[in-house]
Amino acid sequence: MVSSQALTVEKYLKELPLDRKETVIKIRNTILKNLPKGYKEVMEFGMICYVIPLSKYPDTYNKKPLVYCALANQKNYISLYLSCVYVDKKTRKDFEDSYKKSGKKLNAGASCIRFKKLEEVPFDVVNKAIKKFSVNKFIEIYETSRKK
Repeated sequence: MVSSQALTVEKYLKELPLDRKETVIKIRNTILKNLPKGYKEVMEFGMICYVIPLSKYPDTYNKKPLVYCALANQKNYISLYLSCVYVDKKTRKDFEDSYKKSGKKLNAGASCIRFKKLEEVPFDVVNKAIKKFSVNKFIEIYETSRKK
């Protein structure tokens, strides 16, 4: 995994290779457009993260802000980490079914989808996933998962 040392999103975007910059910026813009109120864009773990700030929810297992989704440029592809999709089996299945219906090939990891080109991104499916949970609902899901 490639990890950036950039401390701001702007610096992260500036250091991207030209062949990836447009794709990352367009995905970032769609996240920002569809992200429910209350999440914050930050640099965390060497990537752009969309989190619930610790001021809103400090009780996380690692004492870091709770990550809703994240975007990262990797060595061989771009990763979109979708904690909002991988929170439960039904949400993940619905996402995968929608992805399949889009006609795009799903290249998924443990908690991310991967792609190399902008044309590979099913924006309607991603938009729906990003819009899925309010901050309060995501906290509720997180707390339920921690009790198991």
